[in-house]
Amino acid sequence: MYFLFGKAMTWASPKDSSRMAAYPRSVTWIVVSVGGLAFFLIFASWILISYPIGSTVRLYFYGVDSSQKVDLSIYPGNQTATIVPRDDKDVNIVVNNAPSESDLQVPVDSNGGALRDKGNLAPESNLQVPISSTTPPVSLENKEIKDHAPPLPAISPALTKEEDAKPSADPSKVTKSVEIDEQISLSLPNKSNSVDMGSNDTAASSDSKSGAVQSSSSQSHDDTKNAPVDTGCDLYHGSWIYDKTGPLYTNNTCPVLTQMQNCQGNGRPDKEYENWRWKPSHCDIPRFDPKKFLELMRGKTLAFIGDSVARNQFESMLCILWQVEAPINRGNRRMQRYFFRSTSVTIARIWSSWLVKQTSEPFDFAPAGVTKLHLDAPDDNFMEFIPKFDVIVLSSGHWFAKQSVYILNNEIVGGQLWWPHNSRPKKVNNVDAFGISVETILTSLVTHPNYTGLTIVRSYSPDHYEGGAWNTGGSCTGKTKPLAVGELVENGFTKIMYEKQVSGFNRAIQKATNKSKLRLMDITEVFGYRHDGHPGPYRNPDPNKITKRGPDGKPPPQDCLHWCMPGPVDTWNEIVNEIIRREYEGNKSFPS
Repeated sequence: MYFLFGKAMTWASPKDSSRMAAYPRSVTWIVVSVGGLAFFLIFASWILISYPIGSTVRLYFYGVDSSQKVDLSIYPGNQTATIVPRDDKDVNIVVNNAPSESDLQVPVDSNGGALRDKGNLAPESNLQVPISSTTPPVSLENKEIKDHAPPLPAISPALTKEEDAKPSADPSKVTKSVEIDEQISLSLPNKSNSVDMGSNDTAASSDSKSGAVQSSSSQSHDDTKNAPVDTGCDLYHGSWIYDKTGPLYTNNTCPVLTQMQNCQGNGRPDKEYENWRWKPSHCDIPRFDPKKFLELMRGKTLAFIGDSVARNQFESMLCILWQVEAPINRGNRRMQRYFFRSTSVTIARIWSSWLVKQTSEPFDFAPAGVTKLHLDAPDDNFMEFIPKFDVIVLSSGHWFAKQSVYILNNEIVGGQLWWPHNSRPKKVNNVDAFGISVETILTSLVTHPNYTGLTIVRSYSPDHYEGGAWNTGGSCTGKTKPLAVGELVENGFTKIMYEKQVSGFNRAIQKATNKSKLRLMDITEVFGYRHDGHPGPYRNPDPNKITKRGPDGKPPPQDCLHWCMPGPVDTWNEIVNEIIRREYEGNKSFPS
């Protein structure tokens, strides 16, 4: 300041007129230089944004590539898909006329009896109440889904270890392996829903969509702060890519594979369903490396809690890890536990049909023998173990189509496949009960004073009963590839269950008080395309089982809910691996 004002005073002095003329020229030169530099920066920025390199810059900063046009809508099932051939070969995709109804399969053993997860528990699968796929979205408040399901058959104990696998089918009768060289691209919404309970900030992470379409998170709440927690790319928008590398294990290299999901051991003739890999649009989910995963989880415990679909994913994880190390079985009747000595990692599993408290004693006008669900209380069979878990993966939903009584605030408010008083209106139906249960269990975790772990909520797993319900001719037989363009038909029941689950997730977020983290693993739509990944009629090794439709066109009994192993369910654990990696190693994404 002294320099400027001092010199300004000398310019007014007549005897220093020569120096007075020099300073204005210096100031003018500085102004011109700064102005020229500013113009150059503005022009260069405009060039970067407006021309091809601009898309690279935007992709680097925002994860958006404007060269790709994406058709986006809010709910799974409403998006389009395109087939992008890698060469000039014809892509032969058979269009399947999917029905408007879907239902769940009650799995049976080789003798035709339904299976349980445990000897003293209800059946693993459940009866899904069909809803027309053409039914427009409506509020289900104070409305009910009619009970069409018949009584359940007798129950027999579940298989807990792999039984003797059926030898491979006669090579002459096995479908020839066809080389597939295409990718199925699905326009899926960005749904990397995540919450960091440490700051109590909600994050419904949504990468911006390319083109003129602006994305909106499937997770919405008036009080939710929409700030991205995970800066990695969206894992749920991408393509199913055929991978000739093959599966991470085989049915012969995993000793803990439940026979019902041992599709190859049960005689399924095709194997292409094992070779499809999920590829996000702007990054890659690396092939699962068991050694790296065990190192990532060193000294920690990963627990799968929930229904038979949770068991499906738990066994998939064990099968993958078993390829590098045979764990020590430290389980008991309350919890399955496998300990990997090299890294002190424990993989656990706890059975919980509904994730909320259940009783069988008489309650008000509900008699003994009918399961009572206390929708506002978590399942106390596993809550005592919660502080010991570092990562929890939750699975629920399908059992809400089974018989049960709903209790809320110490009052019977509804029931499924049970309601003796037609004159008394139901306040809560099975779909609403599911949403309430999700809020209850997640709230119990994000407010637990001694839990600081990561909770991964796997979204509702879709089934693929086409042509009817599980007990009315529904079938997934003969499906050998993922669905493609125009083939995905919205399943009304799956859609509503998904929406209720996300709503419960959002409500729980608002109640968070501890430092735990909550992530929504949004697989519902992605796996809606994988009708080829279920056991179908190949549920047991019986060589005399029926696998084809009869003379009257009726399909054989089949499982179109659970997933073959190896198969698409292994992708769930690759996504789990990536979610955990991002949490423990930082918010990074692998290059595409």
